[in-house]
Amino acid sequence: MENTTKNQPKHQGRQVRHIRELLNFTQEEVAKRMNVRQQMISSIESSEEVSDEQLEKVAKALGVTADAIKNLDEEATVYNIVHNSSFSGSGSSISGKYYSCTFNPLDKLIEAMDEIKKLHKDLVKEKDEKIALLQKMLDWKK
Repeated sequence: MENTTKNQPKHQGRQVRHIRELLNFTQEEVAKRMNVRQQMISSIESSEEVSDEQLEKVAKALGVTADAIKNLDEEATVYNIVHNSSFSGSGSSISGKYYSCTFNPLDKLIEAMDEIKKLHKDLVKEKDEKIALLQKMLDWKK
């Protein structure tokens, strides 16, 4: 039997809303950061397609990249929330104590990427130095 399920295009407005909610922002807060009215944010979130210009502005207001919004995997997000949380009563708890994240995970990801870039640059520099040293040794033997 052939699978006829098609991948539906992502609803960009819904992705904006999910990121906003994950980061615990209200529409009013995002609107204030963008210097627009709350109704504009509501309109963006209800739009299936969001222009690149608007997406960049919203992303900047949320402190993320436009690619983070475009590439949000809603199913993976829901899976992670469901499988990585203990629910007790009205809040998330571990051993009866309530915790909240004290850092922005996207900031940590950006820091890690910057560190990887720095390490790569150092490795390339070290490789170039070794090549230059080997070249000198070959020239000296001639």
